[in-house]
Amino acid sequence: MKKFSGQTAVISGGLGDIGRAIALELATQGADVALCGLRPATEAEAFLKGLQSLGRRASYDVVDVSDSEAVQAWVRRVEASLGVPTLVIPNAAQVTQADFQHITSQQWDRELRVNLSGAFHMAQAAALRLVEHRKPGRIVFIGSWAGHRVHSHIPAYCVSKAGLRMLSQCMALEFAPHGILVNEVAPGIVDAGLSGQIMNGNAALRETLRQMTPVKELAVAQDVARAVAFLCDPENRQMAGSVIVQDGGMSLLPPKP
Repeated sequence: MKKFSGQTAVISGGLGDIGRAIALELATQGADVALCGLRPATEAEAFLKGLQSLGRRASYDVVDVSDSEAVQAWVRRVEASLGVPTLVIPNAAQVTQADFQHITSQQWDRELRVNLSGAFHMAQAAALRLVEHRKPGRIVFIGSWAGHRVHSHIPAYCVSKAGLRMLSQCMALEFAPHGILVNEVAPGIVDAGLSGQIMNGNAALRETLRQMTPVKELAVAQDVARAVAFLCDPENRQMAGSVIVQDGGMSLLPPKP
């Protein structure tokens, strides 16, 4: 039997590079998968068919995670169609490249609503359903090394991911007695997702970032997905409030003068 057989995973930002990689990893190991995001449902059709070809049930809904009522309704719909979500991956995020002198209050508010409040809405809604049903589960936040390392060109993103880390730890302490283990995966520069969008079409930038990374290799979406699966593993029973940093050693470098 596959390790996630009989379990249901919910993943926000499900049609992004990292969201798709996580969905595929968990589905390959037996989980049914429900995705949400802001992209039109038509963009999910081919990917859902791929998951279903693995023998898994899969769905996609358009949901704005910054809307708590919409998130709660989505979690209830998933429960009714696929079962109580036991693997919860708040992954939806956005980034604004603007320093403190240029970022607008609207950009700041929107980024924190999506990256931090959206993650809270999803994790809380799912955790309460698990407690109600007296079921164990795993919640894995997708954070960032920017949560502990200053990036002056993306301050809202840094602040949102720093807050996400404390959110993860506070929830971990409260829900551990219920068998719900809450942790974080904190990628560094990933050649996919938001980082990938910045590097897209700029081979020189990609090579510069690769050379800057101590391991001389950029992470890919599948690296993040494997870390998520590790934290979701039912045999992983002692990690609560932990952070897996996947930055290739970038955090070990001294700050630039």
